[in-house]
Amino acid sequence: MTAPPIQGCVITDAIEEMTIHQGDCINLESDDATYQVIGVDDEHQRCWVRRWPLQTATGSPVFEISVEQIKLAS
Repeated sequence: MTAPPIQGCVITDAIEEMTIHQGDCINLESDDATYQVIGVDDEHQRCWVRRWPLQTATGSPVFEISVEQIKLAS
């Protein structure tokens, strides 16, 4: 029996499985830009992300998304 991750969540797809952790860099289904995971709520299948690399002049605002919006790496 494997213990669940302390922080992060497991996304199960019919074919693939992906684990998301704070600090991971991801892509979204809606575009190919890179985002950094700031926090994960595995109970509600939500996470908070910001654009990566950080934009120095304006910063990179944090926003909430559903984990279903994350593109699985191929």
